[in-house]
Amino acid sequence: MRDLFLAVLVRDLTLAARRRIEALLPIVFFVVAISLFPLGVGPEPEKLRQIAPGIVWVCALLAAMLSLTHLYAADHADGSLEQLLLTGESAVVVAFAKAAGHWLVSGLPLVLCAPLIGLLFDMHGDALVALTLSLLLGTPTLSLLGSVGSALTLGLRSAGMLIILLVLPLSIPALVFGTGAVAAIDAGMSAQAHYSILGALLIFTALTAPPATAAALRISVE
Repeated sequence: MRDLFLAVLVRDLTLAARRRIEALLPIVFFVVAISLFPLGVGPEPEKLRQIAPGIVWVCALLAAMLSLTHLYAADHADGSLEQLLLTGESAVVVAFAKAAGHWLVSGLPLVLCAPLIGLLFDMHGDALVALTLSLLLGTPTLSLLGSVGSALTLGLRSAGMLIILLVLPLSIPALVFGTGAVAAIDAGMSAQAHYSILGALLIFTALTAPPATAAALRISVE
């Protein structure tokens, strides 16, 4: 199982390295979309600090959605997904590896960009740390949930819109507690409760999303 996980993960990372433009699209969207808000709402530092967590989280969520339609589509089109499922190995491991690859390509760069984005909104040091930690705990949940949505809509028309309709409602708790962690720090309170809930959401999603994704993949392939 470990060898299968590593093989699928390395394969996805290698393909992403060969498709640099496709891999960079969510990151470019994230940076450009956030950069437009200071121009639209004005340069007042207090206002920018207040809206920054919500803007960053919403843009991170939308950026993660951009690459979900391609998560299984290419493998399904060339038959490699069916071969993976017919090997007799656990489809849950394949689903978990694909979600991990998606986060490393699309989610981790967003986390790394968060401190620089926070400086654009004049956020203070503690708030920057809280924003980065909340994204670090929350973005893997988005990838796992997105994997389920991508598997359920595999081969369907308008799959991108269907993924958004399926995944966005499930992502609301991560969005609420992610922004709440930064708001708690700004209010002089502890964000430990928000981190704990984000961690619990990640553990719960990691345990339930891969089996659901595996079942959806089997249905789509059949």
